Amino acid sequence: MKVACVGGGPAGLYLSILLKLQDPSHDVTVHERDPEGSTYGWGVTYWQGLLDKLRACDPESAEAIEKHSVRWNEGVAHVRDLATRQPGDEGHGIGRHRLLELLAARARALGVRLEYESEITADDLPDADLVVAGDGVHSALRSRYAQDFGAALTPGRNRYVWLGTSKVFDSFTFAFVETEHGWIWCYGYPFSAEQSTCVIECAPETLAGLGLDRASEADSLAALEKHFAHILDGHPLVGRAASDGGSPWLTFRTLTNRTWRRDRLVLLGDAAHTTHYSIGAGTTLALEDAIALAEALRESPDLPRALAHYEGERRSALLSPQSAARYSAQWYENLTRYIDLPPEQMFALLGQRHSPLLPYVPPQLYYRLDRAAGRLETLRRFKRWLGPKLARGAHARALSSRE
Repeated sequence: MKVACVGGGPAGLYLSILLKLQDPSHDVTVHERDPEGSTYGWGVTYWQGLLDKLRACDPESAEAIEKHSVRWNEGVAHVRDLATRQPGDEGHGIGRHRLLELLAARARALGVRLEYESEITADDLPDADLVVAGDGVHSALRSRYAQDFGAALTPGRNRYVWLGTSKVFDSFTFAFVETEHGWIWCYGYPFSAEQSTCVIECAPETLAGLGLDRASEADSLAALEKHFAHILDGHPLVGRAASDGGSPWLTFRTLTNRTWRRDRLVLLGDAAHTTHYSIGAGTTLALEDAIALAEALRESPDLPRALAHYEGERRSALLSPQSAARYSAQWYENLTRYIDLPPEQMFALLGQRHSPLLPYVPPQLYYRLDRAAGRLETLRRFKRWLGPKLARGAHARALSSRE
């Protein structure tokens, strides 16, 4: 099979690796419009479950990724001048640049052609049996056929900026700072022995009130360093100037598509779907897409059937993380509902922000129910039953409002 992967992100590179491992005679090319090594992004997160899947698919690249990752198994939340620390699942962080380096090296070693500064347009698709659009949320190929794919972008309310810092956090760190214009907060996590990612978020009225929407990058970074001085310990924040000179502050947009396939063109990763960054699953879901697509192509020689199987499997698998991401984003958009709880309660509900039940129950009552559910099996079953019912009802209402 001749396959062209458009987009040199983790999903496209990993798919090329898996296809070559399945059959070295596959002719696989990855096209990336930017120069090699020019990727933007600080660190990405993943969890042990993904590493287990990568190890089952390709032990060599999994070992390299694990070797270059850092780990944590605690979370700490700072609220005003209080802090609470809790144990959690083991998380992993790796620099996006390093991850792409490792995957590119593995792909090359297997005979994949990597063509950088190679921009593919919908009007000039590669001559291939299968074209994989793995070119991100702004996918040019998907945008060209947006009506066929049924693409829909739903903007969130809050604004955020993706930064780096030389402060190496020892755990996944949340910090919530109260200003005269409202709350501003960050998510910080390490991705190497020298650097961490620091995502900062706030409501649009807070951004405007603080003047951050109008400030230069240098002034904005200086202001943010003051707000988060208590966790940065004197370390600077590092930004990336917007290429058009505009504000680096973004609004997250949730992407969905009615279908992921059109003839020999199929969507992969962020070109097919996005989930809010607050659940740290974007890279994991993109790599899982690649695994599922490679498996579908191996199991069926009939391309339309293979693509249909891939889409059906991944749509089903995405229901849970998409729901979690939606409720997580809403939790932060309604931060004032939780922020004045005692620190241990606030942190507990921060960990429960994915729950479809939480928005419908007073926070302190939910906290007590959650603690009791940990001890009573009957209550735990009721919570597991009620949450999905509420989530399905909310999802149905959201769909009907779009029609």
